[in-house]
Amino acid sequence: MCGLIGILGANPVNQDIYDGLTVIQHRGQDSAGIMTSDGDRVFLRKDNGLVRDVFRTRHMVQLKGNMGVGHVRYPTAGSDSRAEAQPFYVNSPFGISLVHNGNLTNADTLREELFREDLRQLNTLSDSEILLNVLAHELMATMGKSRRRASPDDVFNAVGEVMNRCKGAYSVIVMIVGIGIVAFRDPYGIRPLVYGTSTQHGKTSHMFASESVAMDVIGYRLDRDITPAEAIMVDMEGNVHARACASSPRLSPCIFEYVYLARPDSILDGMPVYQTRINMGRNLGLKLRREWLHPDIDVIIPVPDTSRTAALEMAKVLKIPYREGLIKNRYIGRTFIMPGQSERRKSVRQKLNVIGTEFKDRNVLLVDDSVVRGTTSRKIIELAREAGARKVYFASAAPPVQYPNVYGIDMPSRKELIASHRAPDEICREIGADRLIYQELPDLIDAVRGCTGRISQFDTSCFNGEYVTGDITPQYLQQVDSRRNDSAKMRDGNELDLLEVTDVQEKPG
Repeated sequence: MCGLIGILGANPVNQDIYDGLTVIQHRGQDSAGIMTSDGDRVFLRKDNGLVRDVFRTRHMVQLKGNMGVGHVRYPTAGSDSRAEAQPFYVNSPFGISLVHNGNLTNADTLREELFREDLRQLNTLSDSEILLNVLAHELMATMGKSRRRASPDDVFNAVGEVMNRCKGAYSVIVMIVGIGIVAFRDPYGIRPLVYGTSTQHGKTSHMFASESVAMDVIGYRLDRDITPAEAIMVDMEGNVHARACASSPRLSPCIFEYVYLARPDSILDGMPVYQTRINMGRNLGLKLRREWLHPDIDVIIPVPDTSRTAALEMAKVLKIPYREGLIKNRYIGRTFIMPGQSERRKSVRQKLNVIGTEFKDRNVLLVDDSVVRGTTSRKIIELAREAGARKVYFASAAPPVQYPNVYGIDMPSRKELIASHRAPDEICREIGADRLIYQELPDLIDAVRGCTGRISQFDTSCFNGEYVTGDITPQYLQQVDSRRNDSAKMRDGNELDLLEVTDVQEKPG
């Protein structure tokens, strides 16, 4: 997952893009970048690190212009270099800068086509650079030998060809120098992308972002989501153009956005994330009440931060006291890049501390958003027992994670997922809990869909192995596995444990 922002404004946009990126920092902490344009030239600053560390005053004053794009990136297997920080840029045609959230599932094929047929040399292994070059090639093909300024039709035709060639998940914002800013979303709408405006002194500014919360903080109004296969272009005069660029789009957003990735104060595809998590807690509480008639639970404690909302609603449904018993150290740094399992286990102690009085001589129900590897869950349960808990029960607001996500979340290799080849009772023993309660997939879908009722399908592939794009083969999953397993990552010097060192991305719950 990554975070995107694009603004075409009535005033310089550097500060607004910076402020927006800090709000969606939870979507990526590996690198940050901003590129702006004054209509003639482009100005770029990007580097590895957090937004606050990458940009200094000297950088900000150099980011001139009323149009720009910004990006925060989290590290994925094999992509840890500064060169792969975004935005990416090509100088022809016109000068195009691109930021991307998602993952192209046919990236290897496209890379070969770009070199052999389109005569384009790529400098990184990033599929975002592939996307940019495909777009640039198709825009040049659409324009032909014309020297005229590109029209919205030219841009939309090029985006249509991108959608014909590129498979997988992609939410994209593009800045075309002297032409305008364009945003588009894949035909399934797997990753989020929203559009909003701000009007001051009779002048309207336009903004695109991964999450609506980025608009809230800088005073933009959320107008709507970009729909699947739709492209929206704002030209240099501020005129807004929109078109569906592929046939038969079908909205199938990634349900893990609501479980874990998005901030609770965001609204995605019309659904308030906070309310979906309330619903998750309610459904999980009702399941526990159905299956466990006389639970001997003294207290419900969330694993901070994302699970707080669900845990509080569970406590309400079950009429059991809610307590804060685990405190997160927010200043420990990026502990999810570690050389192996031993360091991963150690980091949990550095990341979380217990309030002993909330555990001592009590039967405790711990609530987390999900269980991925199980490493963190096991260590937290150990902490609870060391603090004096008599019994430790564990609840997951998501169903068992059994399959890798191929649409932009760097989950571990399938064989490293604790639920991939284990039944719930085996997982319970593996993590050391006295009882384990998982959310049912239909209940999770109901929790999210219940906030709008208009979405008929979600991407739930990490829970059931059903990939909405329909092009994921066993061979492709084997390639994913070979890139994501611990040994491969350690060979690359880039051992990642996203989603398993509790909320390492410092997002609020």
